[in-house]
Formats: sequence, structure tokens, C-alpha cells
Amino acid sequence: MQKAIQNLINTFSSISLDEMNSVALMKRTDTKFLINKSQLVTVLNDLGNNYKVLEVNDCRIMEYSSLYFDTADNKFYNDHHNGKNNRTKIRQRKYVNSDLCFLEVKQKNGKGETNKTRISVNDFETSLSNTSTEFISKVTDEEYKLFPSLWNGFNRITLVNIACKERVTFDLNLTYKIDTVEKSYNDLVIIEVKQERFNRKSEIVKTLKTLRQHPYSISKYCIGMISLYHDLKYNVFKKKLIKINNIIA
Repeated sequence: MQKAIQNLINTFSSISLDEMNSVALMKRTDTKFLINKSQLVTVLNDLGNNYKVLEVNDCRIMEYSSLYFDTADNKFYNDHHNGKNNRTKIRQRKYVNSDLCFLEVKQKNGKGETNKTRISVNDFETSLSNTSTEFISKVTDEEYKLFPSLWNGFNRITLVNIACKERVTFDLNLTYKIDTVEKSYNDLVIIEVKQERFNRKSEIVKTLKTLRQHPYSISKYCIGMISLYHDLKYNVFKKKLIKINNIIA
């Protein structure tokens, strides 16, 4: 399956990281979909005329690694679980193929908009540096005492719409880890459509609709947390776990 995906993505025209900056969409609307990895070839097969694929150092299926941070009482996780409109996620993300690492603060407001602010860091910091702590305080206007809560790894395909300001990411081969506890979702693909505002006429949205796939709210962070920690409140996410298990069955 991985080889078939690679062969198909190689037929797309490419776009460089610098060229993609014009579609950075740091303030955007994110719309997610879930499919089985076996459906990815069908989806990609419909999109080649309308999208370019991001290529970095001759690679089109990128490796990503993330380290998430939370408070001792898991404030960021619980805010999401409890349905708080204005919520925050803090992570360090390494773009392995381009050897870039960033500290990122993602803030979501009640309008469904996501604002991402970031600074470059040399590498992962399991203990946040003073510079990183000051950056987080400045962006959030809060003083958090943060700890590593979750490692997350995945492969990503990024498509950029040729005709409009839109990016689409396909995250596959998801893995989670904290200490010695690990969980993988190798047959799950999380699709994220990033637009200035949600457009149902987008080619990717229309393609997914033909497969009876509709927008579905999900957080990689929250799924990872409830997969690794057994002392968290997760009743709101039970249906999401059931859906994931049905998709990958």
C-alpha cells in the first residue's frame, strides 16, 4: 500500500517549501476527515490535475515528529474535552526531512479559526528553555508550568491547490509514545483541509463526499492522550475511538 501511494504521489507536479509560503495560512479554518489508508489511493487519484505536492530534498512523503506540552493537571487536554471554545495547544515539531524544528502555539477561537504562532528552536527541548518559556508567555498572556505530555510521529503528504489558497495534508502511520507506553494507528489517515474559510466546492471536499466522507472533528493530541493515559476523563471522545476502530478494522 505504501508503495502504491508513493508511486501515485510521484505523478503530481511539485511545489517547493519557499513557493508554498504564499499559502502558509497561519490564520485559517481547519476541516478534518478520517479515512482508511486503503482509500488514500482513490482520493489521490482524483486530485492530480488540481493540486501540487510539496517536495523537500527529493522527498514527497515527509517525516514529522512532535513533542506536546501540557500542565500537571492536563489543562490543554481537558479544555478540549470539556468543549472550551478558546483553547491552546503547545508543541515542538520537527520537520525531519528539512531538519527544521519549531516551538508552536496553536490557539483556537470560538469562530472555529486557528491561529498558529511559532519560533525556531535548535531541537526538541524536554525542559523548555527560557527563550521558549518567554515566547509562550508572550503569545498566551499566561504563565504556564509545562511538562512533556506526548510524543507523536507520522508521515505527511502536503498538497497545495493550484487555483486557490488551500492546502491539504494527509497524515498517516501515526505513532504515539510517552515513557515506555506506545500506540500506533498505521491504517488510519487524517486529512486536514486548511482554508481561509471552509469551501464545500473544493476538489478534495467533493472527492471525499463521493466516498461518503464528511467533516469530522478530531484532535491527534487528544486521541494520543487517551490512547496512552488511563486516568483521563474521556467520555466525550469515546465515540471518536469507536469511529477510528471501525475505520481501521
